[in-house]
Amino acid sequence: MRQAAQAGRCHALSGEQQKALTDLGNCRTARLGGHIEQCTVCEQREYVYNSCRNRHCPKCQAGCRAAWLEREAESLLPVEYHHLVFTLPAELHDLVGDNARLIYGLLFDAASAAVRELAADPKRLGAQVGLTAVLHTWGQTLRLHPHLHLMATGGGLSCNRHGEVDASPRWLSCRPGFFLPVKPLSRLFSGKFLAGLREALAENKVTWPPTLRDGQARQAWLAKLQQQDWVVYSKPPTAGPEVVLKYLARYTYRVAMSNNRLVHADADTVTFQWKDYRAAGQQKEMTLPVETFARRFLQHVLPHRFVRVRHYGLLGNHGRAEKLSLCRQLLAAAATAQTLRTTVQPAAVDEPHRCRVCAQGVMIVVELLPRQFGATCDDDAPGEMDSS
Repeated sequence: MRQAAQAGRCHALSGEQQKALTDLGNCRTARLGGHIEQCTVCEQREYVYNSCRNRHCPKCQAGCRAAWLEREAESLLPVEYHHLVFTLPAELHDLVGDNARLIYGLLFDAASAAVRELAADPKRLGAQVGLTAVLHTWGQTLRLHPHLHLMATGGGLSCNRHGEVDASPRWLSCRPGFFLPVKPLSRLFSGKFLAGLREALAENKVTWPPTLRDGQARQAWLAKLQQQDWVVYSKPPTAGPEVVLKYLARYTYRVAMSNNRLVHADADTVTFQWKDYRAAGQQKEMTLPVETFARRFLQHVLPHRFVRVRHYGLLGNHGRAEKLSLCRQLLAAAATAQTLRTTVQPAAVDEPHRCRVCAQGVMIVVELLPRQFGATCDDDAPGEMDSS
């Protein structure tokens, strides 16, 4: 990733992109400081450099993910969970560059509103459900592919058609293995997104790319968006807190390129693995020039403070604790929260760091290393490790 960071600095970047590249280039190097650990038995020493903690860094997400899962475990209910994926049409990709905050915000708003509205319909379910939505912006080859992963409870508290929970609610479950019909959900999703986009256009909040600066081209583009089918995919439901946690761990705090996919990198090229879903998920390798790789990676740096994991309905911030408590009472599952805490807690316990040489002693901090702002990225000591 450091070759990509160096290549990216040669081009005009946004503040967030520049910060991401700087942080990724400095991560776990002498530039960020750290400490030296020494074994209590064999006196083996290791240099441990600090991590950058940037949310776009593939090395720095494990701790955030574990802490998030520990918090979210208390909100899980003993019901089926349904996994939906909402994908933006390719025609919108050119609009994302200068309008990322707007387009991604509309994606969250339209998808969540469509699910809540259809679930509240008394002809469908007539309930307020709980939703957790996670934004992903990439495909396997790092090309722009904005889509939203949404986990939904397989039921909810009875409500009116506006989604307001009844004064004395009942728990209403979905049919086993079925959440909501995909076709009307897709139509609602596209309608709400396009309505929000037209409102933004009327308020001159959209920066047009060169291909859409002509008025006639824009009209044809909007007409095509309205006529085509938008993709909403419903995956098979999951049951049980352990399976739900696995899903959440997989889709939250993921970044566009993880270290285990990188095969080779030098001053000119980057080679990485990707999964070809058109060939039954076959693993393949792709080699790109460093600048191309950096350009693709930087497409996925989110706007400053943009929230990429959001909750709605039963899991929304307003009245969340009270609603979940009521759900557990109605489901006769008051012990669920404690069970889930027990499931997740062991991952959060800090284990003593054993020596990798003798496997007997414990590594203890013997010296602090200050930040070395003049150091290069190649100044890492051989024993470099993470200090999150």
